[in-house]
Amino acid sequence: MAKEGSGSILQFAPLQSSVDEGFWHRLSSLKLNKFGIDDSPIPISGFYAPCSHPQVSNRLTLLAESLPSDSNDESTMPPVIRGNRNRCSVPGILYNTNTMEGFHALDKQGLFKAEATKIWEDIHSGKAVEDCAVLSRVLLISFADLKKWNFHYWFAFPALALDPPANLVDLRPASQWFTLEEAESVSAACNEWRNSSVTADVPFFLVSIGSDSHAAVRHLKDLEACQRDGQKLLFAFYDPCHLPNNPGWPLRNFLALISARWNLKTVRFLCYRENRGFADLNLSLVGEALITVQQGWREQQCVPNAVGWELNKGRKVPRCINLAKSMDPTRLAISAADLNLKLMRWRALPSLNLEILFSLKCLLLGAGTLGCQVARMLMAWGVRKITLLDNGRVAMSNPLRQSLYTLDDCLNGGDFKATAAVRSLQRIFPAVEAEGIVMAIPMPGHPVSSQEEKSVLEDCKRLNDLIDSHDVIFLLTDTRESRWLPTLLCANSNKITITAALGFDSFLVMRHGPGPFNSIPNLKAETENSLAAGMDNLALTNTDGQHRLGCYFCNDVVAPTDSTSNRTLDQQCTVTRPGLAPIASALAVELLVGILHHPNGIFAEAEIANSSSGGNFELPLGILPHQIRGSLPHFQQMTLLGHSSNSCTACCSTVVSEYRKRGMQFILQAINHPTYLEDVTGLTELMRSANSFQLDWDDDIEVADDECVEL
Repeated sequence: MAKEGSGSILQFAPLQSSVDEGFWHRLSSLKLNKFGIDDSPIPISGFYAPCSHPQVSNRLTLLAESLPSDSNDESTMPPVIRGNRNRCSVPGILYNTNTMEGFHALDKQGLFKAEATKIWEDIHSGKAVEDCAVLSRVLLISFADLKKWNFHYWFAFPALALDPPANLVDLRPASQWFTLEEAESVSAACNEWRNSSVTADVPFFLVSIGSDSHAAVRHLKDLEACQRDGQKLLFAFYDPCHLPNNPGWPLRNFLALISARWNLKTVRFLCYRENRGFADLNLSLVGEALITVQQGWREQQCVPNAVGWELNKGRKVPRCINLAKSMDPTRLAISAADLNLKLMRWRALPSLNLEILFSLKCLLLGAGTLGCQVARMLMAWGVRKITLLDNGRVAMSNPLRQSLYTLDDCLNGGDFKATAAVRSLQRIFPAVEAEGIVMAIPMPGHPVSSQEEKSVLEDCKRLNDLIDSHDVIFLLTDTRESRWLPTLLCANSNKITITAALGFDSFLVMRHGPGPFNSIPNLKAETENSLAAGMDNLALTNTDGQHRLGCYFCNDVVAPTDSTSNRTLDQQCTVTRPGLAPIASALAVELLVGILHHPNGIFAEAEIANSSSGGNFELPLGILPHQIRGSLPHFQQMTLLGHSSNSCTACCSTVVSEYRKRGMQFILQAINHPTYLEDVTGLTELMRSANSFQLDWDDDIEVADDECVEL
């Protein structure tokens, strides 16, 4: 570190570059879709910020937004981004050649000198005082081999050279240069400057300190006012360098401005650096330099020599990067989509199992309002394998509420929802492995003729195969009876099943419990007698003796039947408040993620919010409820628990065992005979007993008025 009076030559730490992959992707898109063979210079913007780590310098970074938009009707200038404290803009120019030979043949020194001349002209015109961002410039030359995804490039950061070089009189940590009162005031003033959206990205400024130790930060144009006040004055700049003995590269052109514009020979400067977003005077430096340039150096027509080509491993040669693996747009989309999930594991959710989510196969029964929202939520959680099943077509009324469809999907009678939804998912995220199945779900209460039986049975077998080949099933259809067959098949296969259902202003989201025979791995080998003997116990309990959670139909005392015939238009359509489906869909997916991260998975007990018993708040994602019921009129939701019923028409052991014994014939009988499921499960007998039950009233007993209770 230089001591006072040492008189050594002032040396600067070179600026280093960093290029985000998105920059090359945007450049490739511009080259292919907009510029073609036009190799005219392209305006760009680089970004840097003050050093924020005692051992790491900040780099000048190029991002996708450093380039102009690839839209044909946009300006060729990159968007101006101001007010971002972490992005001090540096104007620049890009020369991208069409061939490797053209890259090597570029007049590099001529291009470099032209950029240095712009800086010199801005100094003399006063533009650099009004907009100090132009004191720094970036020059980039490149050749983009889009066939092999090789990018050859070379950066330069032109810096005007003082002749002779400036002498360093003193350089020390700012905390040693200021008094305690001055240091406190300077820190507060700099923090205020950095926190203002107007000045946060203004990289060159003045720090004046009065006789009362009060510091103020001012614009460069206020220099003369500061000099008249006789205050202690420092020329400050955002220093990207972390080195304790060298100021950063931006100071070079700053000293050139100070010498050429104000003819100052002694300059005190502040290398402003930060720690955790606040001024750090231990890391920041204060120095004093002597400037004694030759006569004529300040003349506008005499452009000084400039330096600033970035070295590659100590040599003046270009760099090359190959992005063949990551530059494909699909791969880039995957990287971007996974970023938020991977950042969760840094601190917020270290136990997040991305491998499970990435490999999960989800079957969505219904591609309407709920299906569209659930599909998008699943992708946001990293699920890549999604199958949508629906036999409907996109109607004109759908796109406003069903987020995967547009007007084009409605034309010419409408595309099938399943296939249109898959196209939309692939446009949103090309890496998704989505499949659309156009198929109707056979339903009880909707009898079929003998001519249709073969087709219906094939649909049943296909649905069974789909459920077997997926890990999670979402029941998102808009009728009650369409959920029956999938519920039965999921109970038989012991699949994770999530139901979401909507009313006009209320919703239900629930997870189905495991199937009734989950504790018998070799059920098919059991004899019919032994199966019947253990039926009652297996129907209601899991392997650990806990009550089995119910399914969507466990609270019903009637079998599902036709709910679509003889209905008015408002009863035929799913008429709900528009905000309901996104809420229910989000909760359905969050419920799934909770199941996947619970150590007991599908066998996890139900937990209820605000319950002192049973709630396990040590789980990283919080409680895992059975049912979530919401009400928009009251902006309220409840977590409820419902155990399985041994008379359930969809998941009880009686129904599942009948299906296993009779197969598709059982399903066909349930479809064609409305009361069959009630007869099999004993609901018919239960209702008959309830209807025959009579209460005997004693007419002789009189009740006094004062014994009545008002309800």
